[in-house]
Amino acid sequence: MRAAAGFLVLCYLAVSHAWRCSEGPRLYNARQIDAGQGKVVATNSYGHVHFLIGSSWYRMSSIRFKHASIGPAGLWATGNSGDKVYKYIAGNFVASGGLLRQLDAGGDGQVVGVTSSSSTWCLRSDYASSFKGSGSVSWSNLSRVMKYISCGKYGCWGTDTNNRIFFTQTLSPTTCGNSRWSQISGSAAMVEVGTDGSVFVVNRSGQLYQRLGISSRYRSGTSWRAVSMRMPVRHVAYDLGNLWVVTTSGLLMKCTH
Repeated sequence: MRAAAGFLVLCYLAVSHAWRCSEGPRLYNARQIDAGQGKVVATNSYGHVHFLIGSSWYRMSSIRFKHASIGPAGLWATGNSGDKVYKYIAGNFVASGGLLRQLDAGGDGQVVGVTSSSSTWCLRSDYASSFKGSGSVSWSNLSRVMKYISCGKYGCWGTDTNNRIFFTQTLSPTTCGNSRWSQISGSAAMVEVGTDGSVFVVNRSGQLYQRLGISSRYRSGTSWRAVSMRMPVRHVAYDLGNLWVVTTSGLLMKCTH
């Protein structure tokens, strides 16, 4: 019966352009997911962060979180209560200072994030790596209004409160300085940048798109291609050829080429 149900889900969520999806390791009421350097973390509707080992999810803390991200900068999360920023250190989430609604640890060692008032901040790579649980860290303001931000190999992408998409290739991980952001065609509620530079966006209607043509020469890519999903999408993550999809109904999917 379970095999039949899985087949039906696979057919219902048929993915175009060579993406093949199946139900991922079951995490009830999944809300948000992130992947980096072969590791996967996810939050559910109760605010619990889970870590994927093999095909099973393991709850990491009794603290409730809004958003979690894992990558070269480590594992970071924002708390459900008060938007506190935490770093995972030696088996525990430790408050580091700062208040963010969403953050991303997938850049070149730096951490970026946005506040509930849509201001955008960056934590230098040396500060992110050296924080071991005592004291607090100093964040740099990026002087951009964003509601979501994500960084990868070729730069950082963000979406503003009007769902416009922006890209910068000049954000320095060591200083958090950058020269300019360029608007990219399209509309998105969230953007996911893989460590390898791959970019996916989800728009307000839950439609999923992949950025094409990204390379060291064309860092912002050339065009968008729809990834056809039969259920509206809430959140995505990408790492090592695996596209992780959370639908608005809380179903978790794993897609591969």
